Amino acid sequence: YPQQHTLETQLSKFNLTKIEAMLGSYTKVLFVRDPFQRLISTFMQGMGSSTSFSSFVQDVLDSGQHNASVAWKPLISLCQPCFVQYDYVVMFGFLRQELGHLLQRSGLAVDSLIPEFTDTQVRWTYSWLSEQMFRELSLQQKKQLSHFYRWDLAAFQFASSFLSD
Repeated sequence: YPQQHTLETQLSKFNLTKIEAMLGSYTKVLFVRDPFQRLISTFMQGMGSSTSFSSFVQDVLDSGQHNASVAWKPLISLCQPCFVQYDYVVMFGFLRQELGHLLQRSGLAVDSLIPEFTDTQVRWTYSWLSEQMFRELSLQQKKQLSHFYRWDLAAFQFASSFLSD
């Protein structure tokens, strides 16, 4: 967009006309990840101060959506997919396949730009890890998490999410 602004400028600082012009001039890509996998990743990175995954999930649920950290806040509230017309939605776990398609559609050389991804290993590992972590949760926590992420689960096709049931 041909307007000078600093990298720190947030979209919300512009008026609606400028926002529409800016968004219309960019190729918009949204990277999404299963919300339960995001929770696991956040917990594994030590971002939660809880000693167990179940305690961490309870802290997340107790914080509520309005006070949630960006690390686990529902994607719908972060990315506004109902208002922003994204050109591409790329799912975590399918990065190699989807990035190849995205680069090809953009007219860029696919083979030279895509790093080596091990999507199959990542999906298998997260599937196994999700199963183990899901077992730690009470039935009430599972229901509350499904409710917490209900709009993400409705908006994106997380076919194998433990929260979809």
